Amino acid sequence: MHAHALEMLGDKLVLGARVLDVGSGSGYLTACIARLVQPGGKVIGIEHIPELVELSIKNISKNGRSLFENETLEIVLGDGRLGYQQGGPYDAIHVGAAAPTRPSTLIDQLKPGGRLVVPVGVGSQTMMIYERSIDGREVSERATLGVRYVPLTDKAKQWRH
Repeated sequence: MHAHALEMLGDKLVLGARVLDVGSGSGYLTACIARLVQPGGKVIGIEHIPELVELSIKNISKNGRSLFENETLEIVLGDGRLGYQQGGPYDAIHVGAAAPTRPSTLIDQLKPGGRLVVPVGVGSQTMMIYERSIDGREVSERATLGVRYVPLTDKAKQWRH
């Protein structure tokens, strides 16, 4: 699914782009995105589990310390359901867990012309693409394929699963 996510976001992952990766987990996809938007781009991975934040920084540092040093990449602790407004607006947002419904808070953080790729649904899930129009006034949505992801939830609920 990582390769598919990169493909769905491909034309938005250009030099200088600003990207948010919600549920950045191990950091693998976040690092791949960072390589595509440098120089001049910024990728923020947001994860709500402190141990995963530490793991991703450790993993990326093994072969990508320069991504942190040149400030192309940042991993932050936070509730990804809320996005990360202080880093936006974004050309692209990737979400690695299923939102129960249309994620309006994340859509609101897209730049005009920006794209959000996110699995949506409870039980039956669909990979959705939301795109903000160039003038910023409209948001289109397109269903792509059926998927199965863990739910996009808070830390307490995730630990219970």
